[in-house]
Amino acid sequence: MVTFDFMLPYYGDVAMMQDAVRSVLAQTDPDFRLVVIDDGREPEVPGWFEQLGDERVHYTRNEHNLGITKNFQKCVRLSEADYVVIMGCDDLLHPHYLETVRALIEADPGIGMVQPGVEVIDGEGKVTSGLADNVKHWLYAPQVKGRRVMGGEELATSLLRGNWLYFPSISWRGEALRAVNFRDDYSVIQDLALVVDLLEAGERMVVDQTTTVFQYRRHAVSESSVQAFSGTRFAEAERYFHAVADRMDARGWRKAARAARIHHGSRFHAITMLPGALRRGQRDGVKVLARHAFTPGAR
Repeated sequence: MVTFDFMLPYYGDVAMMQDAVRSVLAQTDPDFRLVVIDDGREPEVPGWFEQLGDERVHYTRNEHNLGITKNFQKCVRLSEADYVVIMGCDDLLHPHYLETVRALIEADPGIGMVQPGVEVIDGEGKVTSGLADNVKHWLYAPQVKGRRVMGGEELATSLLRGNWLYFPSISWRGEALRAVNFRDDYSVIQDLALVVDLLEAGERMVVDQTTTVFQYRRHAVSESSVQAFSGTRFAEAERYFHAVADRMDARGWRKAARAARIHHGSRFHAITMLPGALRRGQRDGVKVLARHAFTPGAR
């Protein structure tokens, strides 16, 4: 059995998905399996995978649309390898991603998570650095030179203050991932919830900044997207932060509990969304965003 699974939950742009697949197949380390779980209905996709003729690629299409969280959960269930990546269907790997991550794992056997070096690209594939990523880097991410192992309350506090991870780039220890999986009750903040669950289970993370090996695609928020400015995601975030703060208190992780209750990063994100909600006349969205941004203790 191969030691590494790339799981690709797919829905959306066909060309970007195909580029993501090609970036996996271009790895300098060939010891991997690519599993694509298609949650869409684009007619040309099954035939494209069939013509690839690569035995490392396993393609399946869901009988009906599962949605993001259910498809992520299916990716976890179908994974088999020692280490697993659940990459975005529009993200790209550098050719030496697997080679680099495998070396990090071998240097720290049994590590639960690996966050490798990431650069952000826009919808056209150009390297970019917008407000969200600058805030991540300068305000919330630990200033790591080289590599650093983090875990427990230290990492939980850091992430609950502001989630600086690039979830699709992370390599997960398969056994730990399959034991926890994604929670059913979150559809937006499920990535942060998964990491915190793993930290509570005793897993640690290697943060490596020595080499850039992953391209994370960040699309501009469209003014035509009603959901983006409705405040729905922040209502879910409020529910999560209140619940996890209580868990952190029960565990004795007081700094992490305080970080969850204040959740600086999520509140700042809500503030950046307020002007767009106001322009669109999203009155209910404005209320949710304002409450999330300015009254973090409200229930």
